[in-house]
Amino acid sequence: MSHQGDSDVAGLIRRCYSTYETKDRQTLEGLLSDDFTFSSPRDDHIGKTRYFERCWPFSEHVHSFHIEKLFVQGDEAFVLYECKPKEGKPFRNTEFFKTRDGKVTAVEVYFGSPSDDVSPA
Repeated sequence: MSHQGDSDVAGLIRRCYSTYETKDRQTLEGLLSDDFTFSSPRDDHIGKTRYFERCWPFSEHVHSFHIEKLFVQGDEAFVLYECKPKEGKPFRNTEFFKTRDGKVTAVEVYFGSPSDDVSPA
């Protein structure tokens, strides 16, 4: 059973991925809270400014994202996606989102593998 809040969180997350496809940094800045943090195997709770320095340049290499799974519970969500870069092989990652008041407050990325290395579910 889906709740209205779940669809709001899902829509927020989909808009975040869309900004990478359209190279719309201004919109993404507005979707992230002022106290936003980002973590990955390469980054440990970096803030919004550092996130845009380290991660936003990747948007130039993104052709598209295909969200395969999106599970929302309250103000949190897990996303499994396939990223298709402009060059090179597609890859899959999982991301855990935390949101508050219609903004993303935190993202934790778990790196996956090239898409062709993964059996379809």
